[in-house]
Amino acid sequence: MITVLVVDDDFRVAQVHATFVARVPGMDVVGVTHTAADTLSMAAALHPELVLLDNYLPDGSGVELAARLSADVFMVTADSSAATIRAAFAAGALNYLIKPFSAEHLDARVSGLLRRASGGSRDDALVVGGLRLTRRTRSVTLDGGLLQLTRREFDLLSYLMARPGTVVTRSELMQHVWQSPDGDDKIIDAQLSWLRRKLGDRASDPRYLHTVRGVGFRLSNDILNGVKERMTELIEETAAAMPLAPMTGSDCDNDDEPHRELISA
Repeated sequence: MITVLVVDDDFRVAQVHATFVARVPGMDVVGVTHTAADTLSMAAALHPELVLLDNYLPDGSGVELAARLSADVFMVTADSSAATIRAAFAAGALNYLIKPFSAEHLDARVSGLLRRASGGSRDDALVVGGLRLTRRTRSVTLDGGLLQLTRREFDLLSYLMARPGTVVTRSELMQHVWQSPDGDDKIIDAQLSWLRRKLGDRASDPRYLHTVRGVGFRLSNDILNGVKERMTELIEETAAAMPLAPMTGSDCDNDDEPHRELISA
């Protein structure tokens, strides 16, 4: 069951949307509101997994609000401009539906989201270093601590963890994670940036999420490899700084004496 918070600047419209969503098996509407302030407070109290979010709210922008929510966001708005759509996806929106639309259209979009959430339970647990992802419960832990990921972040991490050490291209991510043949690279970059922050990675010195310039991305735990490489460097540096002293003829003669005594004995 996916819990849903419905937000629209017109409270009556929000209630209609909530009615549509409540009819979809597997969806549970836990709240309805019409302001950004109430959305933040209700999200903190109710912890919805999905927020249906209008862009034009009386006290703020839905796109800006999307970036502040830990839940997955499904934009439902009359704004059809390409700039707003790009900004919404860059902020982490999972989908974008333009008003007006039919109840059947919303039903199809939300049902599709539910199918994706319940599918693909093969190889339930994935482990890379201190990262553990469990598909059945859609949970991720890092060094034993639970991470709070959006649905898109989870799907993205799951795809990368299933291919540890493999370089994955942007087009591959767009096709398999976003399920779209075309897309804006900025959308992927924004999602990877948020995911990297939650993993505690730095782009300049990543622990797990590595950027392969001009190619794509690779997820691997390079800490042990880094330690081994540094140990090798230290050994080589120490050996270079402490050259072995050459042996003299007298040293060789003295070393031979004990051996002769042992043999004769």
